[in-house]
Amino acid sequence: MSSSDIFIGETIGTAILILLGGGVCAAVTLKASKARNAGWLAITFGWGFAVLTAVYTSAPLSGAHLNPAVTVALAIKDSDWSNVPVYFAGQFLGAAIGAALVWVAYYGQFQAHLTDKEIVGGPGAQATTAKAVEAQEQGAGPVLGVFSTGPEIRVVWQNLATEIIGTVVLVLAVLTQGLNDKGNGLGNLGALITALVVVSIGLSLGGPTGYAINPARDLGPRIVHALLPLPNKGGSDWGYAWIPVVGPLIGGAIAAGIYNVAFA
Repeated sequence: MSSSDIFIGETIGTAILILLGGGVCAAVTLKASKARNAGWLAITFGWGFAVLTAVYTSAPLSGAHLNPAVTVALAIKDSDWSNVPVYFAGQFLGAAIGAALVWVAYYGQFQAHLTDKEIVGGPGAQATTAKAVEAQEQGAGPVLGVFSTGPEIRVVWQNLATEIIGTVVLVLAVLTQGLNDKGNGLGNLGALITALVVVSIGLSLGGPTGYAINPARDLGPRIVHALLPLPNKGGSDWGYAWIPVVGPLIGGAIAAGIYNVAFA
């Protein structure tokens, strides 16, 4: 596959991934959304179906990595780093585009949510719960969770370990099944299996940090959150932002090592 195919495929696929994944977070979170308060099951299955749709769409062009952790793992497995920058560029650009499209699709809901005094408070409003106080102190705005992840309890080593563990599970599943005949990405069966693995990770390991398990999925939309003209949006929690980037990259490398030792 050519570099242009890889870049286009990863950009389109990751944009779809974030549009649908971030979209379910918006649907569950925002005021005046028909799906508001639908809950964690809706989010986990929404992200799983987002993975399924994105992989089916982009696999013919790029092999559907859609995740820098997967790209790093495959580069370690195959000892070939030549296309890694192209994959990364498409993934981060696509993630930013997808996040921007979520804002467009839910524009009215964002405006209603972020101008509701019950949600953002009036002038000089004070946080009234421990979690709200912590969010204010850490700079996590009221809709940041639509765009990127954050911990329920801030314990750096635990948050990092959770992201590493979840990513190891994801990438091992990618490496051990469903790779196409060139070994560059997921085939059709692999897309379905990986989508179900993502649902499983969300249900079982998503509680502590929101399971980024993908640096592009978290960092690209976080940048978009910082740039968008959202009223009362609060901070983008940059103090936490390195964890959903570094953790998945470490997890991908560990998964590749396990694969090379145990399965290759």
